[in-house]
Amino acid sequence: MQARTARPAPARPTTRRRLLTNALAIAGIAAATLAAPALAQSCEDPKVLKFSIIPTQETIRELTLYKPVVDLLSKNTGKKIEFYMPTSYASVVEALMGKWIDVAVLGPESYVLAHGKDPTIEVFATYFKKKDGVQEAGPGYKSLLISKKGSKFTTIDSTKGSVMLLVDPASTSGALIPEAVFAPKVVKMPLKQFYSKVAFSGGHDLSTLAVADGKADVAFVASHRFMNTVGTGKVKLDDFNILWSSPLIPQDPFVYRGTLCAPIKEAIAKTFLTLETTPEGKAYLENVGSEKFVKMTDKDYDIIREAGVK
Repeated sequence: MQARTARPAPARPTTRRRLLTNALAIAGIAAATLAAPALAQSCEDPKVLKFSIIPTQETIRELTLYKPVVDLLSKNTGKKIEFYMPTSYASVVEALMGKWIDVAVLGPESYVLAHGKDPTIEVFATYFKKKDGVQEAGPGYKSLLISKKGSKFTTIDSTKGSVMLLVDPASTSGALIPEAVFAPKVVKMPLKQFYSKVAFSGGHDLSTLAVADGKADVAFVASHRFMNTVGTGKVKLDDFNILWSSPLIPQDPFVYRGTLCAPIKEAIAKTFLTLETTPEGKAYLENVGSEKFVKMTDKDYDIIREAGVK
């Protein structure tokens, strides 16, 4: 996978989210059109289940990271599993709405946006993370504002006028929370006014490494994604200052298309919710720093809607 470089943010950060919403609206129209001839069918029973995840550092090594889960999913559903390589958060959502994929890992914000356009997209589970550095144990995480230790950026006030990185227009911790919570409640002005430059890196790992390398002054990242990058050995926790952390956010939702037949959905959910009981599942959980999966419902993500996402 080619390296992604930071892209300059637009004059108004919310414009990027508006473009994403428009893209999902188009995808929703397409999904409705595709679904129309199939209304007579009670459910869908595809021969192949297609699986995808929002872009993270795990995307690069998905063949080894997700292989235990893919094997179990195939065994439990009796289906061949194919992996869809994403290019952005929006591409995964559009693929779900267009019925090009059946099971996916979304970000909390991208899930809320997708569910708003297509209520048949259903959340069924998420990670219960292990305690790891700044990542707390449980099914939640935080948005962190980080800077490089040893730099002059040691307080929020000292970052005014600096170069700041967000992650993706549809990232909860790397865009929504900074714009909807940090900006109005902490610095009391839009991010584009507080910082001299705002850019999107395309990944929490890329933002973390950019700060470590001095290519950006500060960045907003997810606590678990940040610790994943630390876990690669490329950076150390002690290399950074944590200047701000948000309230807890529900972990990334695992979803499927609700139009799948009930036995398939039940098998998919059971696969994830019982991973800790199998050797293959334990290997996967260890790789993603989690103890197990826990059941989630749409209501669990109301906190994202309260932050301004509809």
